[in-house]
Amino acid sequence: MLFIVGLGNPGDEYINTRHNLGFDVAGRVAQETGMRFREGKGDYLVAIGSFKNREIGVAKPLTYMNNSGEAVADIIERYAVPLDQLLIVCDDFQLPLGTLRLRTGGSDGGHNGLASIIYQLQTDEFPRLRCGIGGETIPKDKSFMRDFVLDQFSNVEFPLVNTMRDKAKEACKSFVEHGVDKTMNVYNRP
Repeated sequence: MLFIVGLGNPGDEYINTRHNLGFDVAGRVAQETGMRFREGKGDYLVAIGSFKNREIGVAKPLTYMNNSGEAVADIIERYAVPLDQLLIVCDDFQLPLGTLRLRTGGSDGGHNGLASIIYQLQTDEFPRLRCGIGGETIPKDKSFMRDFVLDQFSNVEFPLVNTMRDKAKEACKSFVEHGVDKTMNVYNRP
């Protein structure tokens, strides 16, 4: 089984925040493929269905961003998900707003959700789709980064963000249908 896990924080106060892009994309994937979220056996919402004759799951960890790895480890064990069939979707302040970057592995890049997953899985070898939130509004002083990622997008940013969410949803569907290499070739372009 293939799993797409969108990272974010549960609760209404986090809706449409920069840090919840993973939740937003996961929701769009589930909606487009006709799946509905329900409570999982662990600390996550899960939607199970099929797309392009593949059984897939889509999940949203409810552990808050900094403990995302706990939910991801449970999903991998419970559903016997091979790491190359796991796609983590998250925000990335180091990428320009609207940019997508799919990789098969690598460091956490300063992202606490990815750091938690790497810690729990004891490997950084799993695909991740990073959605760029950087830009002119990013604080120069990194001590303000927490406030930045937990803030909502501005009205000026929103059209580009909406386009990025749709592109990320399509990248997830491509990952299911065509695999990581072909998807990287298509969606890693500026």
